[in-house]
Amino acid sequence: MKIGVKNRTRIITIIVLLYILLFSYAAISKILDFENFQVQLGQSPLLSAFAFEISYLVPFAEIVIVLTLLKTSWRYFGLLGSLILMTLFSSYIFIVLHYTSFVPCSCGGILEKMSWNSHLLFNLFFVLLAIVSIVFYLSLNPTATTRLLQKRTVNIIVISLVTSVTFMIALFLYSEAIMQYHNPFIRRYPQHPVSFQSSIDLKYNSYYFAGFAKDRIYLGNYSNPLQLLSVDPLLKNRKSISISNAPKKLLFKSVKILLQPPYFYLVDGVVGRMYKGNMSNWVITTELRGSPYFTKAVSMTNGAFVIRSNIGQDGAHILGIFDAVQRKRVRYDSTLLQQKIDGIFDTDGTLLYNASWNRWVYLYYYRNVFLVGKDNLELDYRGHTIDTTTQAKIKIAYLKNKQQRKMAAPPLIVNAHAALEQHLLFVHSLVKGQLENDKLWQEASILDLYNLENKSYRFSFALYRLPGKKMSAFFIANEHLYALFGTHLAVYNWNTLLKKELKKGTKKKSSP
Repeated sequence: MKIGVKNRTRIITIIVLLYILLFSYAAISKILDFENFQVQLGQSPLLSAFAFEISYLVPFAEIVIVLTLLKTSWRYFGLLGSLILMTLFSSYIFIVLHYTSFVPCSCGGILEKMSWNSHLLFNLFFVLLAIVSIVFYLSLNPTATTRLLQKRTVNIIVISLVTSVTFMIALFLYSEAIMQYHNPFIRRYPQHPVSFQSSIDLKYNSYYFAGFAKDRIYLGNYSNPLQLLSVDPLLKNRKSISISNAPKKLLFKSVKILLQPPYFYLVDGVVGRMYKGNMSNWVITTELRGSPYFTKAVSMTNGAFVIRSNIGQDGAHILGIFDAVQRKRVRYDSTLLQQKIDGIFDTDGTLLYNASWNRWVYLYYYRNVFLVGKDNLELDYRGHTIDTTTQAKIKIAYLKNKQQRKMAAPPLIVNAHAALEQHLLFVHSLVKGQLENDKLWQEASILDLYNLENKSYRFSFALYRLPGKKMSAFFIANEHLYALFGTHLAVYNWNTLLKKELKKGTKKKSSP
């Protein structure tokens, strides 16, 4: 059926008015809530790396298109711009739904109530309207220019569609590379990687995570060093465990219990002692002779320990390995911890080990560097967390003729706590990234996730605190996240997104 000139004119007018209404509303809502709009773009799994630039470009483009649609002589370019912009939006939603690691929250405004699939259909409908209006517009304007354009209408529309889709795909691929391997300190927050399950009051705030075995979490107690608390994943069944046959004459000063099933270790680096027992009866059976003095230690599956000591030059920290089974000797490597200020405070950090992945990790507290190494102390690689703190922001005071040193001012802690589950590194960061909400930081602890196998940043998530409590430690085991908040122990279940990340093992050569 042939559509008459008047009807085509009416259709064009209606489509133009719809686009003016849509883009005017969209631009104004973005400008009025600009900070939130930037935050939403920063959390996008597709546009994160360009969130700052796009937050200005999109409302500007929408306003320009509205102005060109209002002026009759520019209307063709306004319709063509509408087609391109709506195709870009549609491509964005399609890629988010089918090719990104997670689907972010919906955008604000009147479209907030729409699902992503509904939003895609809405956009595609407006793409179709733009195509119809361009075809009708050229048929109503018989100038030499429009006659030439009319002959090439199909080519112009196809090129616009293909170019827009190609551009969005390229933007996605480029943004992914930047976010995962050259992150400009923009965090991604997918929806609910973990969900709160339950919490219990332990009555004391002196507990620490000793390890995990047979579907139970074990907590040591600094105040009662020969006692362990065993808890099931639901936090319903608690069991107190006493370690027996500990040496009575030795004056322990800094006792810690380490689990490496089926064995447990009672260690004290201040006095340089290590003891071993079996978890079947919790009886100490062996002293690991030749133990060095150390400030941190993790036990490995081969019976050796990665340790950190302060026997380096001028008391600087140094990493070593203590072979408690074979040669019973210590070997240090002074090249691993790189001194930039004093070698003590600036190299302070967290030492982790994962038996499933057979790697140790050392993460600095005050700068964005971590080390990944093998069980023979060989360095695998140095990586970086996504924050930009390359130099420790600390001030040191030297006392008693420089024989003692102390922090002269509160330091900027970058990486407060960490946990390692196979090749996934979870980092509790205390540094706010770009485009992040102050309220979020007031109410939650922010955890960043890294895939150490392909050396990439994956995403971040908020661990909302228990009322009036700050997180003092956390532990990952058996697809659960355990966290200590003062005297309370809380457990969070992993959701699908985290489970998928655990299964990813593709290796890439780029470094984070």
